[in-house]
Amino acid sequence: MELFNLKHKRALITGGTHGLGMAMAEGLAKAGAELIITSTTPSKLEDALAYYKKQGYKASGYIFDVTDEVSAKKNTDLISSEIGEIHILVNNAGIIKRDPAISMPVSDFRRVIDVDLVGPFIMAQLVAKQMIERKEGKIINICSMMSELGRNTVTAYAAAKGGLKMLTQNLATEWAKHNIQVNGIGPGYFATSQTEPIRVDGHPFNEFIINRTPAARWGNPEDLQGAAVFLASKASDFVNGQVIYVDGGILATIGKPSNED
Repeated sequence: MELFNLKHKRALITGGTHGLGMAMAEGLAKAGAELIITSTTPSKLEDALAYYKKQGYKASGYIFDVTDEVSAKKNTDLISSEIGEIHILVNNAGIIKRDPAISMPVSDFRRVIDVDLVGPFIMAQLVAKQMIERKEGKIINICSMMSELGRNTVTAYAAAKGGLKMLTQNLATEWAKHNIQVNGIGPGYFATSQTEPIRVDGHPFNEFIINRTPAARWGNPEDLQGAAVFLASKASDFVNGQVIYVDGGILATIGKPSNED
């Protein structure tokens, strides 16, 4: 189990205040990591820190926008001086805007690319500088099945997540010689507060996901914890430039009709 031990490691999780980001952060904390959480919303950050501390995890938080290079640098420097060096970076912060490509405002497209692709680049670049000096580090980019597949109304998101997959591979190519592992996690469809209204019997999308997923269920947020701990730990020291899809097998199959066993 020493391969997966994260004691004495500090993990920075952008947007780790709710949903899948919080689940992955909790997985890292269970393995012994100290958490550093970012958000752009003070109330969300306060609630998340209260939860983490109630569970007995060591956690602190910082307010800044990952797309703001000046603020991101100021805060990562502050983290290093106040808490210590960052050993693990999880680029989780992201947004999605749903609109047909033909009518999507260019400003919305740019904003999604900025948050979901440029933000991870800014954070990786900042944190990697100290990792290179230390000759050790783990960077985990939260990709998506849209890193591989297209879908109606999510053109900007798919473009960003496809780019994030290639960013992962290129950063791994450049930084592996410094003993930095850069990998990604691609979540499938998960049971979160956002999907709760459609996860009911008889809802067309609920039926579609259950029939499309070989595991025949939605993912639970906790299902992401194992992949996060693996990619953050010594167990993955020779794994680089990979995206692990935690999707119940969706990408492994073209699916089956709903009337098939």
